[in-house]
Amino acid sequence: MSAELQVPETTARVLERAVDAGLSGAALGMVDRSGARGTLVLGHAQTQGECRPLDAGMWWDLASLTKPLFTARQVLRAAAEGRLDPDDALSRFLPELAWMQDTALRERTLRQLLSHTAGLPAWAPLYTWGDAALIRARLLQEAWPLGPVGPVVYSDLGYLLLGQVLERVYGQPLRDFRLEDGLTFSPEPGRSVATEVCAWRERLLRGETHDENAGALGGAAGHAGLFGTLDGVLNQAQKLLSGGWLSPVAQAAALRPEAPGRTLAFVGMVPGWSGGGLCGPRAYGHTGFTGTGLWVEPDAGLAWTLLTNRVHPSRHGSTDIQALRRAVGNTLLAAQH
Repeated sequence: MSAELQVPETTARVLERAVDAGLSGAALGMVDRSGARGTLVLGHAQTQGECRPLDAGMWWDLASLTKPLFTARQVLRAAAEGRLDPDDALSRFLPELAWMQDTALRERTLRQLLSHTAGLPAWAPLYTWGDAALIRARLLQEAWPLGPVGPVVYSDLGYLLLGQVLERVYGQPLRDFRLEDGLTFSPEPGRSVATEVCAWRERLLRGETHDENAGALGGAAGHAGLFGTLDGVLNQAQKLLSGGWLSPVAQAAALRPEAPGRTLAFVGMVPGWSGGGLCGPRAYGHTGFTGTGLWVEPDAGLAWTLLTNRVHPSRHGSTDIQALRRAVGNTLLAAQH
């Protein structure tokens, strides 16, 4: 059995202050290349309506961590299986895409969607369009305004399209894809951390995706909908740090720089990066709107995840989640030297 890592006192104090200041709950996990782990769980899983204690085995809404941990990973796995190539055009898999429209979207590639360089807009209120079938059809036919290829524009829409590509390639809905222990699209509500009192759904969300567009599509989409436990996300961090997240060639492709601050699956180290300014140039990670995140620092031999319900009971709370993420990353790394 691997030795345990000790969460630094400075990191613990940072998180304790955040919880004392109003963040309802947080779970931190850290892991090194040997597999040694350290965890810290603070606060509550729910404070609105009733108070529920937080424990390490609960399910967290990972929000946009769905993009690297499921969608990008599965696209690259499909490439390694010979099912597709990252430079394939969208129209190969979605032949009805932009039907009867004069648009370059049909020729934009999976690589461009993965790296957010396809020129698609960032977001649209798909959940206001109608039922799931209508949304799926209209997503393919909307006259999306396209920017140039190359500049990074973080786009949920690109990953929504990648989700549809995966369904075509494998012939099954995203919800039916096999997931590793600690990851799911269908968490048990009673064992899930609460997120927001949703203005659209008019209820407190627990065990259903916070993202409105993913929710309107049934809870599983290419950009959001994945849930994970602390151990489940930390397992992903350990595989990224030590190898085995994908085959060696596919994992190298996932981590290779594609655009400024972007790989095919993650956000690279840039000024103001969410993992903290003390990280080295090879560090990478990703965050989720609900308050989640995962980071890997290869040069330090350390990876970590911070899971919070910063949108509970409202996304308009006072927690500066980016400052908290950076403080956690910096204190973890400083304690390693």
